[in-house]
Amino acid sequence: MKTEKSKIPLSVWAIGFASMLLNISTVMVFAVIALYLKQILGAGTGFLIMLEGFFEAMAFAMKLLSGLISDYLRRPKKVMILGYAMMTISKPIFALFATIPAVVIARLLDRLGNGVQSTPRDALVGDLSPQDIKGACFGLRNTMATAGSFLGSAIGFLAMQMSNGNYQQVFMLASIPASIGFILLLIFVHDPHEKELTVDKKPLRHPLHFNDLARLGKSYWLLMIIAVVFMSSRIGESMLVLHATQSFGMDPGFAHGILILYNCTNSLFSYPVGMLSDKLGRYGFLALSFVILIAADLFLGFSNQLWMMLIGVGLWGIQIGMSQDMFLCMIADQVPEDLKGTGIGFYYLINAIGLLIAGFVGGSLADKYDQFVTFIGSGSIALLALILLIIMRPSIDKSVAKN
Repeated sequence: MKTEKSKIPLSVWAIGFASMLLNISTVMVFAVIALYLKQILGAGTGFLIMLEGFFEAMAFAMKLLSGLISDYLRRPKKVMILGYAMMTISKPIFALFATIPAVVIARLLDRLGNGVQSTPRDALVGDLSPQDIKGACFGLRNTMATAGSFLGSAIGFLAMQMSNGNYQQVFMLASIPASIGFILLLIFVHDPHEKELTVDKKPLRHPLHFNDLARLGKSYWLLMIIAVVFMSSRIGESMLVLHATQSFGMDPGFAHGILILYNCTNSLFSYPVGMLSDKLGRYGFLALSFVILIAADLFLGFSNQLWMMLIGVGLWGIQIGMSQDMFLCMIADQVPEDLKGTGIGFYYLINAIGLLIAGFVGGSLADKYDQFVTFIGSGSIALLALILLIIMRPSIDKSVAKN
């Protein structure tokens, strides 16, 4: 008897649309905020670099903390809503207060909010997704979020042109999609944990213990070893822009096109790959994403014409969408139901560690040698991650079977 395939829940669609709208808003601001601080408010370049590093570190710290809190409260929607609210409130602050302290506060709210909402959002998608289409659900959310980044770049560019470079108007316009996304979450997303039993009319809590780290399982921690090695090969999208402008003489005015291409390929491949992984398994697609990164690095490192370099950028976007979805799906498949937020939170922390290593290694290679060596180094680390995945898969499968 043929079983009917599950449908993507309305709540997952709502989270996807909200992610898209929020990313439109965020990218509209992010694309020009450094220029605004430097050209209009007179901030120094060193100050801006230091500030962004601090903000990103805070965002990753909040991803872990919000995962632990959402597991403790058993209310991931409420934690997610708080993060979205922080990001939504930050947008009009950018528009209304033209001072460095106000912009710094708004940027901090935005990054902290991003950290707060990310982990409970992904945990909630995992809870809401039927098992037979979990990959499709994660892929849909990522596709819509990445489409928002693509649209945000395009809308922000048009808004700057039509407003004759009026930053305040662009910032106020960016408030609109963020507000609509926030309303969508409030109305259309339900939390399956809301129906849990209570004790003395108080909701059940999940106390936090160190043994929860062991309860995540051997398969989870083996997967995290692979994740930290793989993330150490990700040298950052800014290197793609620098490579295009410095090695191929591309006009800096068209630099946003590199990010548009990267986000476009990410968005186009994320959902179909997630859907196929539900039928064909996660490991093959995770391994394929590693292979695609190696191919991207080869194109980026060995290309002698801009069109070849752009193929590398497109492949770079594809592997990011694939690998992120596969890691999240495998975590949602493997960790205990009450530890999804914790598992995803630690995954994001491990991402941060890998990215710090990648930045140090990639920056050192670029300074000492050149960008060719940087991309070859990235591909070599991705190859190591692929080898580890092949070696560790039997142990991961065995551990999952025991659980």
